[in-house]
Amino acid sequence: MTGPGTTRATAATSGDPDSPPDVASSAAATGVEVSPRLYNRDLAPTCAEGRSWKAYNIFTLWAVDVHSLGNYGFALGLFALGLGGWQILVSLGVGALLLFVLLTVAGYMGYRTGLPFPVMSRIAFGIRGAQLPALVRGVVAIAWFGIQTYLATQVLTVMVLAVAPGAAPLEQASFLGLSALGWICFLVLWVVQVGILLYGMDGIRRYEAFAGPVVLLTLAGLAGWMLWQTGGDIAMSVPEPLTGGAMWVQILGGASLWTAIYGTFVLNFCDFSRNSTSTGAIRRGSFWGILPNTLFFGFVVVVLAGGQFRIGGQVISSPSDVVNTIPNTPLLLLASAALLVLTVAVNLMANFVAPCYALSNLLPKVLDFRRAGIVSAVLGLVILPWNLYDSPLVITYFLGVLGALLGPLFGIVMADYWLVRRGRIDIPALYTEDADGSYHYRQGINWRAIGVFVPSAVVAVAVGFVPALEPVAPFSWFLGAALGAILTVLTAPRGRQYRAVSGGPIAVTSSGH
Repeated sequence: MTGPGTTRATAATSGDPDSPPDVASSAAATGVEVSPRLYNRDLAPTCAEGRSWKAYNIFTLWAVDVHSLGNYGFALGLFALGLGGWQILVSLGVGALLLFVLLTVAGYMGYRTGLPFPVMSRIAFGIRGAQLPALVRGVVAIAWFGIQTYLATQVLTVMVLAVAPGAAPLEQASFLGLSALGWICFLVLWVVQVGILLYGMDGIRRYEAFAGPVVLLTLAGLAGWMLWQTGGDIAMSVPEPLTGGAMWVQILGGASLWTAIYGTFVLNFCDFSRNSTSTGAIRRGSFWGILPNTLFFGFVVVVLAGGQFRIGGQVISSPSDVVNTIPNTPLLLLASAALLVLTVAVNLMANFVAPCYALSNLLPKVLDFRRAGIVSAVLGLVILPWNLYDSPLVITYFLGVLGALLGPLFGIVMADYWLVRRGRIDIPALYTEDADGSYHYRQGINWRAIGVFVPSAVVAVAVGFVPALEPVAPFSWFLGAALGAILTVLTAPRGRQYRAVSGGPIAVTSSGH
């Protein structure tokens, strides 16, 4: 499938297909002057030919991300709050269905244009205004990159001590809030993730393809081990489960929160789908990775939570709690290693790609994807993420407020592309500083979009954090997204005609992405 703005042509290079098109020749071919302050190889649209992300690659993105330790903490919390087995499955199933629809909409946009999220944002916000959504997404991701690496560090530290008890004294020495052994483990994981990133998007694709089966088999094995431990007799709920209206409110709230958890990823899914081979690959990969996989995730949650509750009378908060009870050291190490593979995979896709493109968009002449990745990783280290994680104030308010802004941004970007412009995009104009360019607006900023974003963001943040609005807090992402979309349509210029112009002359092959 192709559509308005789809980049069909092969890269117009002078020899090397992996080098960016010559700016001068591209200007002649497109009729616009491509600015090096808006364009580099990683920000350029990708050709439809040569894309390598198939349905399996999209599936493995979700195979790992759905099973992130943070998601298990969320779903196990539903069990603790009083939802039983079938209610958890219904809540997650409804959330997965909503998420599948949102991802399809966002994914098709990336496939049709071949654009990464920061460039996609220029359509609605302007060539300069796009820094706002890109940097909001990037800052959230950098913080969570550091935090997730720290959480993986805790798992690796346990593994090291299990194999080499003599390393215990390294736990006593501390520097900047982290033990010496913690520093060693953190830096090892940091280097591993940066090493994978240096292979670009193709390196991430290959790692996710490896990690997906490992994660699924490990979680299935943990669930099977728990069933064996309990003889198949698990608790389907806590002693006093929710019933009636309170139950349904929690089910719908859980479904909304499950979707909102992915508010970061639906925003920049085009970073991945721009390299997909077809819309069918996006649809099939997302379907199997989101719907059946989420129900499998729910099954594992019910088995682990209900089984451990039956054994010890307490609700666990993470699969690692179950792993730590494995009496066989080699099996414990294997399960812990799988959790490390999982955490690294989640970090790469959810918290590393977005800031790479955001920083490259900020300084295209200086930072390509790989250099921006190194800068992101350094920032994720110097913020001392273990101190952030130990501060509820930072997590709740700083990262929470930034997260609440993602709903309005999603609504604005999607409504502008699909409802206002009907997918008709002048792709070369996204890379020009010409004052008459389609996306120059006023000094490169679409103040109309900013005017929509501000009230939508205020509502989303208020719903999420004002105590009096607590009953509707789980729906803050949807309310912000809906308000952003509605205001975008209502304030759009009437009677304007939009034209679709292919980005073929300035496109690059996706092999290096």
